[in-house]
This record gives sequence, C-alpha cells and structure tokens, in this order.
Amino acid sequence: QVHLVESGGGSVQAGGSLRLSCNASASIAITNIMGWFRQIPGKEREGVAAIWIGVSSTHYADAVKGRFTISQDNSQQNTKNTVYLQMDSLKPEDTAMYYCAATRLRVGYDDPLDSTNYNYWGRGTQVTVSS
Repeated sequence: QVHLVESGGGSVQAGGSLRLSCNASASIAITNIMGWFRQIPGKEREGVAAIWIGVSSTHYADAVKGRFTISQDNSQQNTKNTVYLQMDSLKPEDTAMYYCAATRLRVGYDDPLDSTNYNYWGRGTQVTVSS
C-alpha cells in the first residue's frame, strides 16, 4: 500500500506562487509514476502534471504549461519519494483542491494525466487564488 500526504496549499493573489509537496512512503516501488490532479466542486478531477519516478520525463496539462513545474526527490529509491509542484503566475481559475496520486502505468499506452489510471491518492490540499 502506498501512503500519500500533500502539503503546501493555501491562499495567494493572482500572479503569485505556491509550492505543493507530496510525500509518498512505503511500497513506492510498486508504482512508476506520480501525478498532481485538481478538482473543483461539481467538476471532474483533471490532470495537472505527472512525472515518471526516477527519470526526468514529465507531462503537463495545456492549461498549466509554462507556469507549473513538477519535480521529484527520489534519493531514497524504492522506499520513499517526494514530488513537488511549483506553481507560478497563478490565476483565479487555478483555484481547486489539489491531489497527489501514484500508480504503475504501461509506458506509451496509458495516459499519465487520466485520473482513472491512478490507484493511490492523497487527501488533497486546497489552493485558492484571488483576483
């Protein structure tokens, strides 16, 4: 079982920055990718960014390209992993609950930004951007 805990959410004015962290512990070796997703009430959860564990390959939603950066600390390989989401130039439309997730995907086949492909989820952290 993979345990995920997010932190770093909060309130910021438009144009500001926030950095989210996701600590993944225990049995991380059973996964090969981690992602960030967001959801607002009444809408489907959408993929924001994803990163393959241990390598530098990343994926971004069009809405956040050039503004958000996903990165990882994989120094404790196969036992623990921390993934970050640096969010710059924030907009009011970025307001949402942000969730960290992890899974094992089929490389080149499964969509890394499709939430239905992810098995393990954190409880989320709220990001609010005011205009």
